[in-house]
Amino acid sequence: MNVTPIRRAVYAGSFDPPTLGHVWMIREAQALFDELIVAVGVNPEKQNTYTIEERQVKTAFFADAPG
Repeated sequence: MNVTPIRRAVYAGSFDPPTLGHVWMIREAQALFDELIVAVGVNPEKQNTYTIEERQVKTAFFADAPG
């Protein structure tokens, strides 16, 4: 049985705010990998502009939007 391994990547960051550079990285990674996990992190030493929930929604929108 010949099984092709899944090419999986993780892109982690605070994404506060999500930028066009983040969108570019997400698009490029989606083209290169079978699965992309975008991990929105919390940095307690950073003054955030958006809540974690807002950053998750915004980042998910960019990851799911056609491009």
